[in-house]
Amino acid sequence: MKLLLGGKDVNPDAPDPVFGPTPLSWAAEKGHQGTVKLLLGREDVNPDSSSKYGHTPLSWAAENGHEGTVKLLLEWNDVNLDTPDTKYGQTPLSWAAENGHDEIVNLLLGRKYGNPNDLDEFGRTPLSWAAEKGDEGIVKLLLGWKVVNPNSASECGRTPLSWAAGNGHEGIVKLLLEQKDVNPDSPDTKYGRTPLSWAAGNGHEGVVKLLLERKDINLNTPDTKYGQTPLSLAARNGHQGIVKLLLERKDINPNTPDTKYGQTPLSLAARNGHEGIVKLLLERKDINLNTPDTKYGQTPFSWAAQNGHEGIVKLLLGRKDVNPNIPDTASGQTPLMLAACFGHEGMVKLLLGQKDVNPHTQNRYGRTPLSLASLNGHEEVVKLLLEQKDANPDTPDTAHGRRPLSWAAVNGHEGIVKLLLGRQDVNPDAPDTKYGQTPLAWAAENGHEGIVKLLLERKDVNPNSSGKSGKTPLTLAAKNRHNTVVELLQARYSRRAQ
Repeated sequence: MKLLLGGKDVNPDAPDPVFGPTPLSWAAEKGHQGTVKLLLGREDVNPDSSSKYGHTPLSWAAENGHEGTVKLLLEWNDVNLDTPDTKYGQTPLSWAAENGHDEIVNLLLGRKYGNPNDLDEFGRTPLSWAAEKGDEGIVKLLLGWKVVNPNSASECGRTPLSWAAGNGHEGIVKLLLEQKDVNPDSPDTKYGRTPLSWAAGNGHEGVVKLLLERKDINLNTPDTKYGQTPLSLAARNGHQGIVKLLLERKDINPNTPDTKYGQTPLSLAARNGHEGIVKLLLERKDINLNTPDTKYGQTPFSWAAQNGHEGIVKLLLGRKDVNPNIPDTASGQTPLMLAACFGHEGMVKLLLGQKDVNPHTQNRYGRTPLSLASLNGHEEVVKLLLEQKDANPDTPDTAHGRRPLSWAAVNGHEGIVKLLLGRQDVNPDAPDTKYGQTPLAWAAENGHEGIVKLLLERKDVNPNSSGKSGKTPLTLAAKNRHNTVVELLQARYSRRAQ
């Protein structure tokens, strides 16, 4: 380097033709202190030159934690401490704070002309970055300056306290709450979430405890995106300890529904299978068990049944005021229907064991639990439903006039077809009312060879039946090139001809 600098035709301040950093910038970025010292000793080197994105040598050194280089640069009076880069608008102090370089922050703050409240492109101050990243030492340094604003809000409205609370930095939350002018209940502008909301939703129990010690905190503030309170967020995400803390407060409302879907904390906990939280909520005398949400009209019991959370359903069934038969408003499906539809065998067994659960109710489309289980191929659930004494395995729905056998045949559920054909009260040749197609026609059209074989073994199945389109099972199979099915049907015709 010394040899190069001794050359007459060498420009020690020449910028890189692509990105624009000078040799001093490169040396500062990499922390080559000796090279920096040599270059700064030249009168023809600009200690404050900027690269393509506005990074100065000081900015590079501060960002990458090169303390010795920063010291060298600060010895020059013509180095600007507050020059922001042009890409993110961050000053050297901002970069050092974000990346946790405590000593560099201390050096920069020791200069009279540093501004610790400079905003970057995202409206973030050095304090905001340090609070988010969890660097307690830097936060202490910054708060030691009277001019530092502890309530500075970023572009999305989040304060340093909001960032620290959301990321669970308990020590920093303590430091910020000790500031006389800090606002502990400030919602951000993007989601409308307060520091308590962020901490509760992300499961930071220690931070929640600290915030609950404040008298100026509103426990029931909903966010503006989903309208969920801190209790709702904690219940939804399974943070049992936080739910317990919140429920201990007299000013908590355990039944507040969110504004987007109308789900209460109990509904969210039941839906997501958080059994411990459901227990806590059920201990409250003022809890409403049967509140349906506003999107699907499902109760907490309905959500638990749909998602197969047996433990929660047992807890709810232990309450006298729970109604296990409330249908949702979206399609009129009861908890049993939903359990059958999604194939939760244990749940179906549990519900069928209740005297007040009706296994034959029909939804808005006239489909029974058996029809839904047959349609979706849940063989074990079908077995359970067929074991009911008053089971009607041949109930047609009202939307298409299709029976459980028809649904099983069209979707290729061979095991269920076998079960249904074993019943004497099932008509194997009943056409639906919308298309006039029999189970054989549906199976043939969709190429379900095994089901076609089963149906052709029956004497009471007509292989030549035609639906409203006039097409027979053979025509439908041939049209869709299901050659094996075509051969099976032709063989049946040959036997009939003989």
